[in-house]
Amino acid sequence: MRTDQFEGILDAQIQRIRDVLVVKAAEYATEDTLANFRKVANLRSCTVPQAISGMMAKHTVSIYDMVESGHSFDIAQWDEKITDHLNYLILLRASLAETSSS
Repeated sequence: MRTDQFEGILDAQIQRIRDVLVVKAAEYATEDTLANFRKVANLRSCTVPQAISGMMAKHTVSIYDMVESGHSFDIAQWDEKITDHLNYLILLRASLAETSSS
């Protein structure tokens, strides 16, 4: 792959990540980006990072299933799954930053 092609993919992926995270933040309408993960952590009696990683596992399994299936998926399906997974990693990173600063 040429460098310019890779950079185009990277730029588009970063924009998808930002778009989804901004839309979701507006959808949940709270100043606390991690509020729903705190609720899950409370319900499950676990930490916020554990709640996020548990919810992320669904996306990990979905990606593995797609890769292993041998089926062809359109790029929009891949983009959705990959973006969701990356977003959970970013949310995990945010929760770790919060945990280490408290």
